[in-house]
Amino acid sequence: MSIIAEIKDLVKYYQMGETVVKAVDHTSLSIERGKFTAIVGRSGSGKSTLLHLLGGLDRPDSGQVLLEGKNIYELKEEALAQLRRKKIGFIFQDFNLIPSLNVWENIVLPIGLDGRKVDEAEILHILERIGLLEKREAMPNTLSGGQKQRVAIARALAAAPAMILADEPTGNLDSQTELEVMSLLKNCVKEFGQTLVMITHDETIAQMADVVIMVEDGKVVKQL
Repeated sequence: MSIIAEIKDLVKYYQMGETVVKAVDHTSLSIERGKFTAIVGRSGSGKSTLLHLLGGLDRPDSGQVLLEGKNIYELKEEALAQLRRKKIGFIFQDFNLIPSLNVWENIVLPIGLDGRKVDEAEILHILERIGLLEKREAMPNTLSGGQKQRVAIARALAAAPAMILADEPTGNLDSQTELEVMSLLKNCVKEFGQTLVMITHDETIAQMADVVIMVEDGKVVKQL
């Protein structure tokens, strides 16, 4: 078993009025390389905060996040941003596509920001795999919700990160499109040798995962 990421005794509290919210409360877990891990829990359980800390989007109060053995929170902001571009792919519920860029441009943008050369053959293969080859010059406002999420998946895959983090990626889709996008995402992750960590409250999606981590009140309570 190869571990790609570890969370060690992680803490993140928020002050809301006079209440302290223990979003992540002395939590530890490991993410296996090449596996699809689902993090599940009720709304307010801390799963989104946990994912954001794992991806370097927010800094913890204490504890460590190790990505390929390196504590990412020892890095300064610029170095952390660079690590996110190179090592972590993000897929969000609201797609986060840039409206003024077409499908191809949205997909290759992170690669260009990182100063890397775009492998056009690889991008075309990914576009073909997700069924959007004919839409590569289309603008986001001409796409359906399912197609926009496919573009977001392609963008994450194209940068060839060490790990892909998905935050309720099918939350804005109808049930039929949700299953199509999830099957596509799982198959693509397997085909391209990626590690996927996804938060969800959907039991159907959780059942598709290799590993399920249950979170309650900021703590990992079960791992299946």
